[in-house]
Amino acid sequence: MNKNEITFERMPEAIATILSEVSKIRDLVEKDRKPTEKRKPMDIDEVCALVKKAKPTIYALARKGHIPCSKTHGKLYFFEDQLISWIDAGKRKTTAELKAEIEAETKTNKTKRPTRRY
Repeated sequence: MNKNEITFERMPEAIATILSEVSKIRDLVEKDRKPTEKRKPMDIDEVCALVKKAKPTIYALARKGHIPCSKTHGKLYFFEDQLISWIDAGKRKTTAELKAEIEAETKTNKTKRPTRRY
């Protein structure tokens, strides 16, 4: 008889083994799981420090819809991840990046001579 074979007499022992293995797996999964940070809204002073702009400038950008924010009950809410992606989106390309982009575009887009219409 095989030692791993489960019989009715060995059922409690098999269940105990399964439960201990599941417990080990659960511990490993919880150990590897990193605590997730909740998105906390930032106040205007924190936004000014992050963006390096004055309060009136931040309020003007929010009023014009240029900066990502949420408004509830007359109060503005900002989130750091949205502000950082907004800052990244405004990045200017270097001349080398622009040159490479133009060269790639000219290689892929071959212009045709316009057909003459009589």
